[in-house]
Amino acid sequence: MNWRLKICFISFIFLFLFSISFFLLGLYLCLVNLTYFIEWEVLSLNSMNVVMTVLIDWMSSLFMSFVLFISSMVIFYSNDYMEGDVYKVRFILLVLMFVLSMMFLIISPNLISILLGWDGLGLISYLLVIYYQNFKSYNAGMLTVLSNRLGDVAFLLSIAWMLNYGSWNYVFYLDFMNDDFEAKIIAVFMIFAAMTKSAQIPFSSWLPAAMAAPTPVSALVHSSTLVTAGVYLMIRFNVLIMNMDLGKYLLFIGGMTMFMSGLGANFEFDLKKIIALSTLSQLGLMMSILSMGFLDLAFFHLLTHALFKALLFMCAGVYIHNLGDNQDIRYMGSMVYFFPLTSSCFMISNLALCGFPFLAGFYSKDLILEMCLLSNLNLISFIFYFFSTGLTACYTFRLIYYTMSGSFNTLSSGNMSDEGWFMLKGMFSMMFMAVIGGSLLSWVMFNTPSAINLPFYFKILALLVSLIGAWFGYQISQFDFSSDLYGFKFLFSFSFFGSMWFMPFISTRGVYIMPIYSGKNMLTSFDQGWCEYMGGQGIYKTFSNYSLLNQSYQNNYFKIYLLFFFIWLIVLFWI
Repeated sequence: MNWRLKICFISFIFLFLFSISFFLLGLYLCLVNLTYFIEWEVLSLNSMNVVMTVLIDWMSSLFMSFVLFISSMVIFYSNDYMEGDVYKVRFILLVLMFVLSMMFLIISPNLISILLGWDGLGLISYLLVIYYQNFKSYNAGMLTVLSNRLGDVAFLLSIAWMLNYGSWNYVFYLDFMNDDFEAKIIAVFMIFAAMTKSAQIPFSSWLPAAMAAPTPVSALVHSSTLVTAGVYLMIRFNVLIMNMDLGKYLLFIGGMTMFMSGLGANFEFDLKKIIALSTLSQLGLMMSILSMGFLDLAFFHLLTHALFKALLFMCAGVYIHNLGDNQDIRYMGSMVYFFPLTSSCFMISNLALCGFPFLAGFYSKDLILEMCLLSNLNLISFIFYFFSTGLTACYTFRLIYYTMSGSFNTLSSGNMSDEGWFMLKGMFSMMFMAVIGGSLLSWVMFNTPSAINLPFYFKILALLVSLIGAWFGYQISQFDFSSDLYGFKFLFSFSFFGSMWFMPFISTRGVYIMPIYSGKNMLTSFDQGWCEYMGGQGIYKTFSNYSLLNQSYQNNYFKIYLLFFFIWLIVLFWI
């Protein structure tokens, strides 16, 4: 066993053992309804105390357990996926730093210590997105880091506003922030920061662009770490948001994100981008259910979604790895014959995403939709929830049709099989959790039995919408849009829906590139133009010219000066 493999294996063992420990701790804290608040005094100087605080309750323990479990499986999976990479150890260390930043964010009841994890996630995600050093990766990394920096600015401003309360430990003040102006400002800044980190409209364009990162990173980032940081922050600040009556804005933003990403995934042909847009759709679902005050449901869906989404990315990674880094689903087909085990995991994770009964996604998704039916929702929100659920099934079955059926469209000869030992073991562990994780978590989190009484047509509405969406996805996959030039008739519509409502163009050109160009024009016009002409360079040139003139007088007319001087002396002496 070489030293690179030893580092991967040691990292996997430690993360897996810590995951089991935190899971057992979370079970205990949940059953006895206990919370540990630990303060460590780092420095005491006169009357100033620098204190590191840690909040360990059932929610943070379970979330840390799931993050550590998924990251351990991702590192185990990376032994095969990153096998030919020279800098494999650098990759493992970046993933470990990424997980450590997420740990900081989860256990922190203090805005300063949250900022350490928050900025750590943003920086290391940039390093991971540009891991494959090419032009596309650099562009995607810059878009990712600039979008996240907008949220970081809001976070820093909320830290400044928290000084009005005398401390940055927000958990002490959430119940008392009722209707004052400072509390509303802090709540708005926190919503803005969570929107950028969880890629809600209009900051959604960086999430599909971040697919330039290696697939194991995508499995970690898009399941339980970076994109869920904003949702977790909203769960912690949910009391403040509901007190400030800002839930309706969050509901609209989450619903629009859910609808836009579900629609866009039906027009996408890049395998990783389809899965990224499905992540965006589920993030919109979590944000919108949070806006109604159901934070336990949002957290429940956050955990179950992390399980099957990590598995989905792992299966996609096997396909991409064996197809020579080809991600276009139009070149796939009949993958079940070449990868029977991987395709089984792929189908299970896809069905869990659709909310197939008794898989992980069913328990959280069905419960969320039934609570929406019980709530006092308006028609637009109702359409957002159920139409987006149908779109989820639609793009999932479209993806299944393109990858599993038809003929194989890539290479006429190739050595493809399920022989990646580390990949398969990592995927099987995730598949086991994607099957039983939903029921296990529902028994742990909702230990009080409760029944949701709805009419029959409401009770089967979620299942009916999913079935209609699946049928529709199958039908549009079989339809040939190229016949009779149908594609050109609807070219603008396809471009609009398939490019996330032109958000990547608006965000890159309008939000980021235009200020950079205006800054360049200001630099050339003022700093390198008028300011130089009227300032330092102008004064330098003026003195240089006068100096040259003086030098020319001295060089050219010195004899004349002597002649005139002698003439003046003679005249003076003669007089």
